[in-house]
Amino acid sequence: MSRDGQCDPWADAAGSVIVATFPMPAGVVFNWHTHDDHQLAWAASGVLTVRTELADWVLPPTRALWIPAGLKHETLAAGTATMRSLYLRPDRSPARWPDPVPVTVTPLLAELIGYLGGGTLGAEQRGRAEALLGDLLRPVPMTTIEVRMPDDERAAEVAAALLADPADTRTLAGWGRQIGASGRTLARAFLLGTGMPFGQWRRLARLQAALPQLAAGRAVGTVARHVGYETPSAFVAAFRKETGVTPAAYFRSQPADSVPSRPAAST
Repeated sequence: MSRDGQCDPWADAAGSVIVATFPMPAGVVFNWHTHDDHQLAWAASGVLTVRTELADWVLPPTRALWIPAGLKHETLAAGTATMRSLYLRPDRSPARWPDPVPVTVTPLLAELIGYLGGGTLGAEQRGRAEALLGDLLRPVPMTTIEVRMPDDERAAEVAAALLADPADTRTLAGWGRQIGASGRTLARAFLLGTGMPFGQWRRLARLQAALPQLAAGRAVGTVARHVGYETPSAFVAAFRKETGVTPAAYFRSQPADSVPSRPAAST
């Protein structure tokens, strides 16, 4: 997904924004890499996950992620998706956010991305469109759910199995009989290795597994059962406790009121 075939990717560019489209079959991963340019990663269809060293961002078509130049990240798609990426020259970018920032993708922004990627714009048309892009980059609050792996080899084996099947209901005592450790030993390993009790860790693992399914539009009740909750209400309560919103509201396309709606312009 890099543009490394050019000595200067901006040599033939008409403006300060390059739009590239990447069809992503299910399971494809663009492994860890960086860009010299700022990037806005958007799933024009399907669901993307952008992973940084500090957080994972699940992106349906109503979300895009601002990725600052130089930030190490990888991008993956569990199902079939199409990623459209905007690459922005750092010296002429309408935004200067130093960290990843999720933005809401309105129908107007989606149309503008397609317009900028059309390749038939004159210099004045492109200049006006790129100026409008800055106005439409609206940050949106989005709490990430992070799951830290324990250091202990036996606890890490349990953790990996639960990430693969979050609906597994076995207790630590049950896991201990399988891997040859007591439930108390495993409980201590989870607490020391992740900073939280096993029950809390498993709840986060289940909620993290739920995010791509929710982003794909699956019903809350179906997602709840798939990640190990007996009732939708229990799942909704756990989700709200960790994120502050319900599953239905998490991906709703509304801009943030608590952050600037217009990024700082370059000078």
